[in-house]
Amino acid sequence: MTVSSTPCSRSAPASPARRRLLAAAVLLAAGLPSRPRAAEPTLYVRAADLSLATDGWYLDAAFQLVLGDVLEDALAKGVALTFVIEFALRAERWYLWDKTVAEFEQSYRLTYNTLTRQYRVSAGALSQSVDSLAEALALLSQVRGRFVAPRDQLEARREYTAHLRMRLDTTALPKPFQLNAIASKGWTLASEWHRWAVRP
Repeated sequence: MTVSSTPCSRSAPASPARRRLLAAAVLLAAGLPSRPRAAEPTLYVRAADLSLATDGWYLDAAFQLVLGDVLEDALAKGVALTFVIEFALRAERWYLWDKTVAEFEQSYRLTYNTLTRQYRVSAGALSQSVDSLAEALALLSQVRGRFVAPRDQLEARREYTAHLRMRLDTTALPKPFQLNAIASKGWTLASEWHRWAVRP
């Protein structure tokens, strides 16, 4: 009887230079995250103030606005995002409820044009195009000299409370995305109400 055998092949031991290269690759891989960290949507009022001019009261405000990965991706795919700034000025009363002296809502529409690679911020008939999302968010994040109420509408020596917030209007989204907004935190973007005292 003839018995045949095939010798097992053994690889040559790695050289010191190869071992150092493999060790460096392992250390590099261990230090890298498995996937990029998702940006969280953020929106809050950074500053707000009412100032008195000769003809009335004007609002200046600044928001911190970060869309987050979900909204940025939707915007890049052609979904228009509508933001609403809400403001109210109220006088406290000891009976019934506070009296609203002045209020307004202002809508801003943010869109991206894939052909021109520009972002557009629109408010009513006015619009402005910019080259980057950072510029577009800077436009959305500032309110400068917004008329609120005539000068004599606020009584001297009476305290008022101003209320301000910004929110993403999910009802303005296309219907399929409205369902996403209900189920996903990435579509929920609204600041808390910011309140401050106003004394004429």
